[in-house]
Amino acid sequence: MISVTDYLEQTAERFPDKAAFIDDTSSLTFAQLRYEARLCAMGLVHRHLFQRPVVVFMGKSPRCVAAFLGVAYSGNFYAPIDTKMPIARLQRIMETLSPAVIITEEDHAVAARLFAGTAEVITYESLLHTEIDNVALDAATARITDADLLYVLFTSGSTGIPKGVTVPHRGVIAYIEWASNEFSIDDQTVFGNQTPFYFSMSVMDIFQTIRNGCTTYLIPHNLFSFPMRLLEYLAEKEINTIYWVPSALCLVANLKALENVDVPCLKKILFAGEVMPTKQLNMWRKTFPDVFYANLYGPTEVTDICAYFPVARDFRDVEQLPIGGPCRNAGLLILDEQDRAVEEGEAGELCVYGSILAYGYYNNPERAAAAFIQNPLNKSYPQTIYRTGDLVRLNDRGELVYLGR
Repeated sequence: MISVTDYLEQTAERFPDKAAFIDDTSSLTFAQLRYEARLCAMGLVHRHLFQRPVVVFMGKSPRCVAAFLGVAYSGNFYAPIDTKMPIARLQRIMETLSPAVIITEEDHAVAARLFAGTAEVITYESLLHTEIDNVALDAATARITDADLLYVLFTSGSTGIPKGVTVPHRGVIAYIEWASNEFSIDDQTVFGNQTPFYFSMSVMDIFQTIRNGCTTYLIPHNLFSFPMRLLEYLAEKEINTIYWVPSALCLVANLKALENVDVPCLKKILFAGEVMPTKQLNMWRKTFPDVFYANLYGPTEVTDICAYFPVARDFRDVEQLPIGGPCRNAGLLILDEQDRAVEEGEAGELCVYGSILAYGYYNNPERAAAAFIQNPLNKSYPQTIYRTGDLVRLNDRGELVYLGR
């Protein structure tokens, strides 16, 4: 597998008429997703863009996914930007990226032009009138390597200044292959997406869907303020797999919705992005005892996840949930303040290496050099590790436990 678009090519052949992504007003089948993505790609190929950043300034929708994939087909890389982001932050991101193009919707075109600078603003609607030149498009796609960037996701970090995390195709492919096998995701999986597309957790929902022929519902944001209606939505759409931040799961548990709505279709609950309180997890486990639960851990700099813990035993409400052990293609080190491996049971900084590692920060070599360093335990050949800044230790079961920043 070279590019994530190879997944779409295969899945569109297998399930052309199956719904891939659905929101409250629209949907795209896999054949439609492929077609619209290739139309978007042609717009960039016609402009002779290759290996350039392309801002995608769109609301969360099936067509936003098509825009991402269109950028990937063309051999460029996308940067999802929140349409509700303050203009000052938008301008800082634009200064970092210097994109040639912003893809947006007609509804957001005026707003896009306010921060576009010299970038050309192209509406998604106009790209749908492009003619596909298969020879030219295939020639562009043939130039892609798995080491090429797929996207840049901007995080604030501890300073509040946007950092553009650079992730290649191979990082996403390594992550998606592991998660697909580990969590038995297939064409019967129906995701209920919670996280925004500018957040790394969305990588799971988007690319598992494309790889496996799943269906993903983009759950309306307002439903997360009404837990009973949210659970009714899961039941109505027969959603069987959710990957949410713990705060969303806690809201449902704390407002007693679990006691009032039956969701028999639910089979897998994955969570990441925050510490999951054991008390609220136990409320979910009591209501849905046959569901598979897993605690996932990882910063954006490791594509999404580098450690995970399937919850296979009981925990008291006051106990801490481990973050477990490494996922495939993730090497984990615990280093002390002198960059030495800690003694067994001691706390230290978690550092990560492997195929899931990002390259660094876009146009920010100083910050990248501080966080992405040569493995101090390896003097023999170049090997980059990422310093997460998170303190961890191994418990007496050999499981990683998160201790804080």
